[in-house]
Amino acid sequence: MTTIRIVSDWHRRRAIDAVADAPLGHIVSIKEPTRNTVQNAKLHAMIDDVAKADPLGYGYDAADYKAVFVNAYKAEHRALYGLDGRPFPAPVRTSAFSVKQCADLIELIYAFGAEHGVLWSEK
Repeated sequence: MTTIRIVSDWHRRRAIDAVADAPLGHIVSIKEPTRNTVQNAKLHAMIDDVAKADPLGYGYDAADYKAVFVNAYKAEHRALYGLDGRPFPAPVRTSAFSVKQCADLIELIYAFGAEHGVLWSEK
């Protein structure tokens, strides 16, 4: 599988060549980039800061707060059905978030933190 991030005209030409050389029947996808390592580090540091402050007072850990924020961010929710037939919310993978989605989630956490007096470890 070939993945090319188009960041210059050279990369664009390389992608065009890869498409031209691809065997018939292959599939080409062009998609928005997913979050990057800098965003990922920032997101998790912020969630850790919220968990340390525990402004909701529930004793939530970072994984719990991450689920709370992702649930607040995602307008659409999908239900899965367990082996016993009872529904439960499908997990949302933030690793698949676009750069914009991750930035929006970070802004939501900043707003929450500002409202609840969270002290950020990042200066």
